[in-house]
Amino acid sequence: MALRTFRFFALRPGLDLWAGNARTFVATAFLRKWLPPLGPMPNEEFDVSDLESLEKYRSYNRYFKQAEEAKNKAVWWKTYRSHVKKADPEHGAELVDIGLPYCQPSRTKKAKERRQLLKDNKRSAELERTSRLRTFKIPLDRVQDEWEKTSRHFHVKRLADHYGVFRDLFPKAYFLPHVTLCIGYSQDKGSQVHFGNRLTPTEAASAPQISFDAEEDSLWTLLLTSPDEHLLDDEAEYVHWLVGNIPGGAVQDGEELCHYLPPFPARGTGFHRYVYVLFKQDRPINFLEDVRPAPCHSLVDRTFKTVDFYRKHQEDMTPAGLAFFQSQWDPSVTNTFHDTLNMKEPVFEFIRPPVYHPPQVKFPHGKPLRYLDRYRDGKEHTYGIY
Repeated sequence: MALRTFRFFALRPGLDLWAGNARTFVATAFLRKWLPPLGPMPNEEFDVSDLESLEKYRSYNRYFKQAEEAKNKAVWWKTYRSHVKKADPEHGAELVDIGLPYCQPSRTKKAKERRQLLKDNKRSAELERTSRLRTFKIPLDRVQDEWEKTSRHFHVKRLADHYGVFRDLFPKAYFLPHVTLCIGYSQDKGSQVHFGNRLTPTEAASAPQISFDAEEDSLWTLLLTSPDEHLLDDEAEYVHWLVGNIPGGAVQDGEELCHYLPPFPARGTGFHRYVYVLFKQDRPINFLEDVRPAPCHSLVDRTFKTVDFYRKHQEDMTPAGLAFFQSQWDPSVTNTFHDTLNMKEPVFEFIRPPVYHPPQVKFPHGKPLRYLDRYRDGKEHTYGIY
């Protein structure tokens, strides 16, 4: 008898809950006003009760053709694409390639070379022996050379898109970096510039050693800029280094338009991007309007915009190389502001808002034992006294 009584009381709340949900559903259905759709709904013309009678797609081409017609057909309901396009007309706009032309290699030729390589590997007795004895080693230098010849520029472009380099330096445009930039601030491999690696301002205190493959009679322009460093204008940049009319890859023999300035990311602003852009010139360029006074220790004179510089000389130069690194504040930045730029160092700090406490209740049911401590007077909290 006691067990039956327990079961009855255990099931009773469930019945009340079901009845409460049912009353809520009925009330909601009664209060909600049904509105007819503004037009025909998608796939309304199909009779779902008799799917066997519908005409089947006999081929993929026929299905694809009808799907394209349905996609291009105007409908009354708003799609996400149209909503985003109305909010931002430039969303999804096609970007312009402003780099050097890219010649797609023949697929037939690549497949033929790959088949020949596989045949040679199968005939190699030395390769078979090392594979069987598990002593085969992959030559990483050959892998690096093959990567640089085939897919390096596509991977670098993807990294630049990820870090927003093209978005901030060349709005609505991009380029494939065909030329490999080798930039090192010291002999140590840890101080080389790659694609988004971190270097300290101390490591980048002096001008680096730069090398790249170039013809003897070619001319180049090298630019180092920071899109995150400007203290007054979010859309502007600071030029850190600018060298024009570089003959045949010898940066030291070029015309220095603005001398090198080490990175100075302000304290409290996190990581800043520092981007090297290499332009290939078609002919010698007169950079008289772009020359900064030497030495240039004024941030006003170093205010710069890469897109404006490129638009001014776009008939005579083409972006061809790219490398960038990240850097944040360290003690050497203070010396750069005080000694080099002759100005006070800006420091950015986050001011936290005061902690919000909800109004105190008289009977704090279900609250922890230290509930009253947050409402005590004074800054120092005393725990355990109630």
